[in-house]
Amino acid sequence: MVKTVNSVKRKVFFKNIPVSLIGRRLKIDGYAHNFKVVDRELNNINLGNFGDKIKIITTFPSLNTSVCSLQVKKFNNELYKKSDDIVYLGISKDLPFAQKVFCDDNNISNIILLSDYKYSSFGINYGLLIKELNLLARSALIIDRNNVLRYLQIADETTNELDYENILVNLEKIQNEPEIKSVETYPLNCVHDQEHTIPLSENKVNELLEDTTGWKLVNDNKIIKYYLFSEHLDAKNLIEMINTIAEEQDHHPEITLNYNKIKIELTTHSANGLTANDFILAKIINELE
Repeated sequence: MVKTVNSVKRKVFFKNIPVSLIGRRLKIDGYAHNFKVVDRELNNINLGNFGDKIKIITTFPSLNTSVCSLQVKKFNNELYKKSDDIVYLGISKDLPFAQKVFCDDNNISNIILLSDYKYSSFGINYGLLIKELNLLARSALIIDRNNVLRYLQIADETTNELDYENILVNLEKIQNEPEIKSVETYPLNCVHDQEHTIPLSENKVNELLEDTTGWKLVNDNKIIKYYLFSEHLDAKNLIEMINTIAEEQDHHPEITLNYNKIKIELTTHSANGLTANDFILAKIINELE
């Protein structure tokens, strides 16, 4: 079965022109996705670097605009609450050098600025990458101590400010209710231990396949999915996002591109068959649609 894809996932506006957000779908009260960004010293940073703190993350297109500059200053000054339990992060596609200059010039020390310029990992993993501009949408997220995504606000018009009062209200709610049960029922990330690299039984494969939309079992040792796009560029965008995810998961599919058609095959060669990791990656790829 060929999956025909409408590449428009969500629409926001940039100067009153509709633009598309691409990347993984998010679940409020689901576990937060890992990501890889770069700090001002060009070190790779991921979600795990912030431990069991509450993570308040704000994203924006560019520090060179007045609204983005004001946004960072508001988080650094007005929204900032000194606490050992909270960390404030700002993520954009600005180069790390530009972020450093901005922080030095504006005395920014309460919010940590990080750059998604190198990998687009945050934009892809959080569905906040603007396809037409290769910039991040304007947003605010709150991830709790257990790395559950509890709050998400995306500006409908990218050039407008966020609702800062709403962020503070929800932060207070999360602080008052620090733990909730996540809605996730299946592993989020590929695992490379012995248990996850042995072939699954036929019954287990069929069970997982029923819950993995659009994938077809072939020769009892691989699963395949086909995509058909209206344009070559949309097919290319999906492949680039899959490549980013596959590198982070350290589990790589075989991808065939024929202009606007994609064929994706998943198997675990070391196990000579299908493992849990194949279905984990298949579910992540489905989130990119």
